[in-house]
Amino acid sequence: MAITLTSLTQLATLGFDDIIDARAPAEYQDDHIPGAISLPVLDDDERARVGTIYKQVSPFTARKVGAALVARNVAAHLEGPLADKTGGWRPLVYCWRGGQRSGSFATILSQVGWRVETLAGGYKAWRGLVVKAVYDDPFPAPVIVLDGNTGSAKTELLNLLPQRGVQVIDLEGLANHRGSVFGSLGAQPSQRTFEARLAMAMARLDPARPVVVEAESAKVGQCRLPPRLWRAMCDAPRISIEAPRPERAAYLMRAYDDLVADPERLCRIIDGLRPLHSAELIAAWQAMAAIGDYLSLADGLMQAHYDPRYNRHRSRMTAAVTVLAAASLAPEALPALADRLAETVGLR
Repeated sequence: MAITLTSLTQLATLGFDDIIDARAPAEYQDDHIPGAISLPVLDDDERARVGTIYKQVSPFTARKVGAALVARNVAAHLEGPLADKTGGWRPLVYCWRGGQRSGSFATILSQVGWRVETLAGGYKAWRGLVVKAVYDDPFPAPVIVLDGNTGSAKTELLNLLPQRGVQVIDLEGLANHRGSVFGSLGAQPSQRTFEARLAMAMARLDPARPVVVEAESAKVGQCRLPPRLWRAMCDAPRISIEAPRPERAAYLMRAYDDLVADPERLCRIIDGLRPLHSAELIAAWQAMAAIGDYLSLADGLMQAHYDPRYNRHRSRMTAAVTVLAAASLAPEALPALADRLAETVGLR
């Protein structure tokens, strides 16, 4: 039996023990339904081979070759990752369009005796719900933007707010990037996966309450913000954290400890700023990094690079701004600052 999804949150209510993505590994890597496990019935090379036979020989020959490959691969899954599943196990299987790949897998699983179902329309149907949520529908809740210059602890404060009853979306967390040239945290999700993560976060919002998001540019690393969200952020009221630059420099030392621990990587990133600053300034920053004077480096980067860019960006904004002054950004000061921030959100 094929189930039809009508909302992004519906799967969580259906009680499946596992969601199986039967597509090829490259398809799964690009994007998949959250929580799905990859059990391909054709690997990447096999999928390409069957497709070539379909076009160059005949659909019948392609189906015959494909069936043999699917049978071998499903047998490997039955003897491997599915070997310990009990008789009551209930999986959902999907492929690209809910057609032959998931249907073949589901048929074999049902013959074992498991209560297996497929997804009508497959991944394409799921992706359609994601696109509708992030590109077509209005953003589902009032937005408040948490602003402040680099090093003002915005991300950490944002993630303290849910404990205080404030709903948030952590865009940098969804994108696995801190949103600056120094902000890499490793591999980012694909654009499709980022959109799926965002769509799920949006689906969980209470539309009657505001949601706080951190001020970002139109891209977080390589992940692009959907236009409707970006427009909502540009028009939203802002709460701006204002802290002394020495406090922000000290905070950056803690928040970017991965870069402090990797001077070569830090110097490479600084070198990438050459088109924007003089050779003398780049050399001075490189010298600070080389001798481990990270406080001076952070202060210099904020003074000459980040703060002027933030100020130019803000000068184009017309929304109301509430300033929240912070004398300290030390770890022990952040909970009280988060309390004040939550109160300010509640008063808007």
